[in-house]
Amino acid sequence: MLAMLLDRPGQALRAAHIAIPTPSSQQLLLRVSACGVCRTDLHIIDGELAPHQSPLIPGHEVVGYVVRCGAEVQGYAPGDRVGVAWLGDSCGHCPYCARQNENLCEQALFTGYDLNGGYAGYMVADARYVFRLPAAYDDVHAAPLLCAGLIGYRAYAMAGQAQRIGLYGFGAAAHILCQIARHQGREVYAFTRPGDTRSQEFARRLGAIWAGDSEQAAPVPLDAAILFAPNGALVPRALAAVRAGGSVICAGIHMSEVPAFPYALLWGERTLRSVANLTRADGVAFFQLAAECPLQTHTTVFPLGQANEALAALRGGDLDGAAVLVP
Repeated sequence: MLAMLLDRPGQALRAAHIAIPTPSSQQLLLRVSACGVCRTDLHIIDGELAPHQSPLIPGHEVVGYVVRCGAEVQGYAPGDRVGVAWLGDSCGHCPYCARQNENLCEQALFTGYDLNGGYAGYMVADARYVFRLPAAYDDVHAAPLLCAGLIGYRAYAMAGQAQRIGLYGFGAAAHILCQIARHQGREVYAFTRPGDTRSQEFARRLGAIWAGDSEQAAPVPLDAAILFAPNGALVPRALAAVRAGGSVICAGIHMSEVPAFPYALLWGERTLRSVANLTRADGVAFFQLAAECPLQTHTTVFPLGQANEALAALRGGDLDGAAVLVP
């Protein structure tokens, strides 16, 4: 099969033909039909997250079709369509797993990081960690839901009943979350890179009632702000934008250093917190919502062999929505 391999952080992915993997007793062998390109992939490829194996096949927004089931797999058959997300395994018995916080399990394994992912023609995945996908979404448009959608949803849930929500960084996750928030009658304020009028217009088309530069003050006090951009300098700006009692949620797996800021920005019972990974329960809840709320995922398709070009487009902010690789 064709696979795109990361040999060393900071280098371009290398195209190679390698053997199709063999599933273990609890795994499914999947034919990959689409794989979204996530900013976490960039963090791994660029070395901002230390690599866990080499060579590595990235990719954790995977839509695939079952080719073969491991001996102990139940509930799946060849031809079934499934989605593979970031969380690929957890221990099941540590204190975090016991509290249904498997996303914090210290022995967790992550797709496209600890486990080979979907930048390939085939992959294996633990059948206990894959998701059934709503039939309303074709393969390409379902792919971004598996991380941009899931992590966005987990961050959104942390915002509680916030009515005025600021989204900092309007990429793949924010463009999905904006639609969910508007569907539920909430107000969305989109903050982009300074001068990025294209993304600001994109946000308005998706229902944001205001869109502007992240260096601008919010036009109204926000109930919550969700940060998707990996820029630590946005943390104090977001704190300044939320009302007393509001929350700032950092939704990325990596962020540049957060600068010192006066306690007055946090005072007033404002909350600052992060989102770490996801749980299978998040996936069940989100895909039920996605089946009820018609989401338009905006995608740009690249052939698998052009993964480096897709990553460059994401790195340069040249995309509206998400890039998706198709083998």
